[in-house]
Amino acid sequence: MGERVIIPGPAGDLEGVTACPDKETRGAVAVILHPHPLYGGTLNNKVVYYLSKTCNQLGVPSLRFNFRGVGGSTGVYDDGRGETEDCLAVLDWVQERRPGFDIWLAGFSFGAYVAYRSVHRHPRISRLLTVAPPVNLFDFTVLPAPSCPWTLIQGELDELVPATSVENWVDTLPVRPRQILLPADHFFHGQLNALQGALLASLSEEVSEMGVSSPCRESSFS
Repeated sequence: MGERVIIPGPAGDLEGVTACPDKETRGAVAVILHPHPLYGGTLNNKVVYYLSKTCNQLGVPSLRFNFRGVGGSTGVYDDGRGETEDCLAVLDWVQERRPGFDIWLAGFSFGAYVAYRSVHRHPRISRLLTVAPPVNLFDFTVLPAPSCPWTLIQGELDELVPATSVENWVDTLPVRPRQILLPADHFFHGQLNALQGALLASLSEEVSEMGVSSPCRESSFS
């Protein structure tokens, strides 16, 4: 649990932290993206941590990492463009260490935007999880809709990303995600356990159909 890793990125080193369950579900690794770097977003964000914890409870190891210019990661903020390249570099790094494994890509707020930008650019992404995608702050309309299974989690009381804005955007898409609405603000204050429970309920049936392998500590990311 909590192994620190350094990943080569396009602007220099990227700092990451892995988390592994005792019993690993065969065939999947989760990569989780944090909120906006200019407003305090890091891999230690509570929503990001709970996404990692949820994946672990499902038997899926996870990797959180800091975008360029955050924490121990090299570089400077690049409005989602460079952060997308950071994400793709991390996905390649994971694929090299777990060849043949599927990747679940998850992101919160700005991280959801980067995840949505990245999902169609990597062949191993088998599931997308977006929490509070900031459709009112970044242009999602120029991006292709995901072709993989997609779950969208949104707070009905979100003061930064209005739920109505997200619903209006979803209505324009050729595909619809599985949507989870919670009585939460943007940062899910007091609703993190509800967020985790809703995701577990949504994904547990699919995960239960996957095989089980040895604990991931016997097959390290590093």
